[in-house]
Amino acid sequence: MSYAGVELGGSKCVVLVASEPSAIVARELIPTTSPDETLGTIERTLLDWKAIHGFDALGIASFGPIGVNPGSPDFGRIGATPKPGWTSVDVAKRLASAVAVPLAIDTDVNGAALAEMRWGCGRGLDDFAYITVGTGVGVGLIVGGRPTRGFGHCELGHVRVARPAGDDWPGSCPYHGDCVEGLASGSALEARFGLPADAIPADDPVWDSVAWTLAQLCHAIVCAAAPRRIAIGGGVIAAQPQLLGQIQSKLVESLGGFLQLPSDGDYIRAPELGRDAGPLGAIALAMTARP
Repeated sequence: MSYAGVELGGSKCVVLVASEPSAIVARELIPTTSPDETLGTIERTLLDWKAIHGFDALGIASFGPIGVNPGSPDFGRIGATPKPGWTSVDVAKRLASAVAVPLAIDTDVNGAALAEMRWGCGRGLDDFAYITVGTGVGVGLIVGGRPTRGFGHCELGHVRVARPAGDDWPGSCPYHGDCVEGLASGSALEARFGLPADAIPADDPVWDSVAWTLAQLCHAIVCAAAPRRIAIGGGVIAAQPQLLGQIQSKLVESLGGFLQLPSDGDYIRAPELGRDAGPLGAIALAMTARP
């Protein structure tokens, strides 16, 4: 079977047709601008590909917050977001009606987590977490083989954490100030230092603070759900890969011997799918779609 996927991101979207990582038959990068322009381009691309390649289901891995409970009136709709014009946009309805195939939708990070569990560093695990540290900070949390659910999806990138001594910068999140996203995301670093992550030297003291913040996020995840592994990706980590070891060391320090992490290699790992974890997450979601 063949599947179509849409990774709907805050700055760009990746649309593809594939059956697995080694069998991507079509791929297109589309800028995220206004909802009408972006979704219109995605619709036309999918319709062209449906005629050429054919596909059996569509997966949408979207930036959040987004309604993920099928019985809820907000299913498939973008929630409160700082992205102009996108609040309340019904992504699922628009794309599903255009291509007329079964559809599954979830957050981009839940999709990435499912992709890593199917093809990457989470293979063989039912309890797994995927963190992306890029423009924002998102967490895909899988428990018992399924993304966590309540009245919505998890938003652990917006938890507040213990701050390093002497660091009183108020943070950049428009909703929470010094939550994890407001302290450790790429947009937070630019707001604080005026530089993108790849322009800050690897030995700059700021990375000690970023690693501590992300270790505190991992501490919360470990205590809440005890995943057997945590993968951390995204643009900030790609630019500063040394952070992974620092985060693991600070996580062990933070846990203080109360919990012992699994000993089958590094607990904190880079995603094996790299930058394709997100786009392939949309394919992994499509594989779960039901008519």
